[in-house]
Amino acid sequence: MSSSLSSLQFKFLHLSPNLASPHFQPPLPPHQPIDFGRRTKLELRASSSSSSSSASKPPPQRPKKRRSASDADRGIDPTGFLTKLGISHKGFAQFLRERHKALKDLKDEIFNRHLNLKEMASGFEILGMHRHVEHRVDYMEWAPGARYCALVGDFNGWSPTENCAREGHVGHDDYGYWFIILEDKLREGEKPDELYFQQYNYIDDYDKGDSGLTIEEIFRKANDEYWEPGEDRFVKNRYELPAKLYEQLFGPNGPQSIEELGEIPDAETRYRAFKEEHKDDPPGSRPPFDVIDNGKNYDIYNIAGDPVTYEKFKAKKPPIAYWLETRKGRKAWLKKYAPGIPHGSKYRVYFNTPSGPLERVPAWATYVQPDAEGKQAFAIHWEPPPECAYKWKNPSPKVPVSLRIYECHVGISGSEAKVSSFNEFTEKVLPHIKDAGYNAIQLIGVVEHKDYYTVGYRVTNFYAVSSRFGTPDDFKHLVDEAHGLGLLVFLDIVHSYSAADEMVGLSLFDGSNDCYFHTGKRGQHKYWGTRMFRYGDPDVLHFLLSNLNWWVVEYHVDGFHFHSLSSMMYTHNGFASFTGDFEEYCNQYVDRDALMYLILANEILHALHPNIVTIAEDATSYPGLCEPTSQGGLGFDYHVNLAVSEMWLSLLEKNPDQEWSMSKIVSTFIGNRHYADKMLIYAENHNQSISGGQSFAEILFGKISEHSSGSRDLLLRGCSLHKMIRLITFTLCGHAFLNFMGNEFGHPERVEFPMPSNNFSYSLAKRRWDLLGNGVYQNLFSFDKDMMKLDENERVISRGFPNIHHVNDSSMVISFIRGPLLFVFNFHPTASYERYVIGVEEAGEYQAILNTDEKDYGGQGLIEESQYLQRTISRRADGLRNCLEVPVPSRTAQVYKLKRILRI
Repeated sequence: MSSSLSSLQFKFLHLSPNLASPHFQPPLPPHQPIDFGRRTKLELRASSSSSSSSASKPPPQRPKKRRSASDADRGIDPTGFLTKLGISHKGFAQFLRERHKALKDLKDEIFNRHLNLKEMASGFEILGMHRHVEHRVDYMEWAPGARYCALVGDFNGWSPTENCAREGHVGHDDYGYWFIILEDKLREGEKPDELYFQQYNYIDDYDKGDSGLTIEEIFRKANDEYWEPGEDRFVKNRYELPAKLYEQLFGPNGPQSIEELGEIPDAETRYRAFKEEHKDDPPGSRPPFDVIDNGKNYDIYNIAGDPVTYEKFKAKKPPIAYWLETRKGRKAWLKKYAPGIPHGSKYRVYFNTPSGPLERVPAWATYVQPDAEGKQAFAIHWEPPPECAYKWKNPSPKVPVSLRIYECHVGISGSEAKVSSFNEFTEKVLPHIKDAGYNAIQLIGVVEHKDYYTVGYRVTNFYAVSSRFGTPDDFKHLVDEAHGLGLLVFLDIVHSYSAADEMVGLSLFDGSNDCYFHTGKRGQHKYWGTRMFRYGDPDVLHFLLSNLNWWVVEYHVDGFHFHSLSSMMYTHNGFASFTGDFEEYCNQYVDRDALMYLILANEILHALHPNIVTIAEDATSYPGLCEPTSQGGLGFDYHVNLAVSEMWLSLLEKNPDQEWSMSKIVSTFIGNRHYADKMLIYAENHNQSISGGQSFAEILFGKISEHSSGSRDLLLRGCSLHKMIRLITFTLCGHAFLNFMGNEFGHPERVEFPMPSNNFSYSLAKRRWDLLGNGVYQNLFSFDKDMMKLDENERVISRGFPNIHHVNDSSMVISFIRGPLLFVFNFHPTASYERYVIGVEEAGEYQAILNTDEKDYGGQGLIEESQYLQRTISRRADGLRNCLEVPVPSRTAQVYKLKRILRI
């Protein structure tokens, strides 16, 4: 009886349409779902659905191939954004068409191994270490160059033979994937489970299987309740038919000799006689199938089912509820078994390769000690008990129309000379970010990396949070608390290259040089010594795309900042002179595979997680970064304007104040106005203070004292320019603004990570939060808070492109209108203007709502309160119908809001 239910259970699990889970369907013509090859082979050995019942099933019939709709019918135009922008470049247009065709071919190849793109990006569900419901842990790894694979760790005495799989044996498939089962250990005195496929619930102490009912009682109950009258006749009486046949042939009334037996009619004759004999039987006992003979010799009989019976069976829900009644709880599991690999166990993967044996940290490991006290790195099995596992409390906030991003590095976020932790950041820094008025944080250096001084940009373990900051659950707590404060959490993701470390990273992972990376010079970054991915390989794509999805699913991050795209998009890694000619974006140095990876990444992320935010950091301004993928673009939500921060740095370091060009400043901001609404902009980020340079505050203030007169002048200059640079950068262009941790209050020191050149000192690897309550730093922070409030109240950066109507290089004044706000900047180092004429369109009264020269902001307070309200003059200026005569002291900026419109 139990076999009947289990057999039907597996049939339904594989065939029932009622169990089909919703999948992301790619924006391509419908494809016949084909099982992921390696997954099929390995799961047949590993999962409960690989019982004899599934093995006996015939392969599913492939439906006829439907004719796919054309790209035009589905709104796809590979060169659409060129047409929209009026760009005509035949070479680049042809490149986009060829890339689109190559992408379609790549997706076809993907669908030959994966059911859909969602499965393609969900490799973390089966690869790496996972607890299985049948009292075991499954481990899967991709290492095509290996001949032998084993898990070694403190759980098995680091033995390379106890938990292993060999080439050509169970546990290894044709794609290079290895599969190892770590069975839980039966405790002394305990008997094996009565049911071979016994399942356990590892979360709850008790489950339905702990009710005391035996397996036979559960299946007897299922057979009694599940089958309708007549359906269970041969289930409950499986020997009825052979018994009758035996009685007819060999019973007391049957033939007693071969002669009496006579000639036995063929099967068809006997079947037709049987049908005739039972034609008047009730419907429930009639055979629901019929045999159709086409009348040809040696043909195969077709079995045609009764349509009513077929539909009835199809509509029947699977008996999963009965099957789940056998599942037991966590206490029953712990009583009977000891975990095969306990929580916190240290382990590595052992390979035997043509080059010899080697040990590696698993590529899909989620918790790693990359360099534990100078010893060899190892992974840590992270499977905390339910009472200790992190439980999420807060949903992700909605994505705001304007992003005010606070860029952070957890390790240097403390005020002490040490590596700070996730918990310290959560407790001390997150409240400051909320109080400062930002609505998103961007974390750098979170993904595991061996060398601390690399700031996290030489990633070794792509699925692990950095253990130097805390545990995976500590990071979950950080994200959850940030969400509770209304802050989005973005991750700086580095998929443009990887660390070259072998023992802890992916380089030479399986002993071969071409596992994850290109061979030869193509596989090495031109200047940084890092390894370059093979983006055209389906298994590498599987790893990288799954990695993006992993951070969203496991840690609830809200977006990604894709670091240094120029390193991956060009074989010269972006180290070439760019003139802006479109030929530079489609020549032989462009890595088309990398571009297709970025398109797939954006398509999959936005389809699986509609509220995700993707940001492109590209120094070459590649065309179409933020255009839809259906129109030939790469599909990013924002692109980073790197030119603005470089301009400010150049002006501060190389140009005297009186030689600053207002026209150059404005042109740098609006150089790519087509994507102004997709622009993320910043005055300075971590690069200025970490990459061997100085922060703007360090350049502006230097080592000065507030008490000497000369220092006070320098302090006033530095404070004024610091505020003006941040304000014009924040308001002139873009829908997103970024600030690096500490720069909002003019952090006076650069960042220097501990390394041999500074005797591994942590003295500059921290933040001076103690300065927030002192002098100029308090003034700068007050101004930055009010600048953030300006956007929160007036929606400044979410508005359209500004009307930049006044740019005067002689007076060094810039003015523009954005929405109802008028911005006026006077960068002149000495000249102040009492009644400076600025054009406006609307006649009325304008109120100053922000003034950088206020004493609370460290200014001189030269504008009196009575001058904050200005009335327009009916005189044309700057091409507009009216004008204002406003006071503009040197090195100050004011923001005016139209309070009342005057009708003339």
